[in-house]
Amino acid sequence: MLKTVAATAAGLAALGALGAYVVVEGGWYNVAANRQHLQPVHTMLERAMHASVRRRASGITAPPLDEPALVRQGAALYRSHCVVCHGGPGVAQEKFGQSMQPVPGPLVDAARRWSPSEMYWIIRHGIKMSGMPAWEYHMPEQDLWATVAFLAELPRMTPRAYQDWMAEADAASLAEARGSASAAPADGAPGTRPGRPERGRVALTQYACHACHMIPGVTGSQVYVGPPLGGIANRALIAGRLPNTSANMSLWVRDPRHAEPSTAMPVLGVSEQDALDIAAYLQTLH
Repeated sequence: MLKTVAATAAGLAALGALGAYVVVEGGWYNVAANRQHLQPVHTMLERAMHASVRRRASGITAPPLDEPALVRQGAALYRSHCVVCHGGPGVAQEKFGQSMQPVPGPLVDAARRWSPSEMYWIIRHGIKMSGMPAWEYHMPEQDLWATVAFLAELPRMTPRAYQDWMAEADAASLAEARGSASAAPADGAPGTRPGRPERGRVALTQYACHACHMIPGVTGSQVYVGPPLGGIANRALIAGRLPNTSANMSLWVRDPRHAEPSTAMPVLGVSEQDALDIAAYLQTLH
């Protein structure tokens, strides 16, 4: 009896795998952005996302979020980073946000659907296959919580109140709103730590390095815009000019045109700590 059940299960699994192979290789599933996911697919992805966020945010404790200055800081950040995809009270998202699949929903009621710790986790880590980026590598910790503080206020805002908040945010530059918290620490200054290879591997994905380079240990497509980075630790020179040291690699990641003015590698706005971590990971690629 058990052998029959096992054989049946194995047969069904093989049949399912064959069906999935046929669907994938035959191109039967339409990946066009102007065609929605099938409802069962959308429901499954959404349920998985909610469960994943709840599980991983359960140990996070939110700081006090009702300080007016923190909420104002969050309003400026929301204006700069969030409204283009999510809109606001009485304000639609930009055209590309409206056309994304799944659509990035409005956040006017986010605080009613998510706890502060869950909103923080989503902002910090992002959501795969949704277009929601991980802001951990692009916003200081205080900015992450400031954005949560503003989201907590959104359900109580009328469209007029929201416009007043955005007008105030527009009046002050984002640099002024973030102040010294956004400044990259100087060499050897408090806040920088020795390069951490595993964090650097993740940082490579958050600055889209794998959009141009094939990088061992980083999942991505077969791309040849920039040279593959496998074995880069064994190369004598960086960009044919700089000795291949961790310090020079960090400099190259942060400001490639300082070393080679004609390089096609863009300046990605990598912070000093992230550059140190990225350089540490690249030095493991023998």
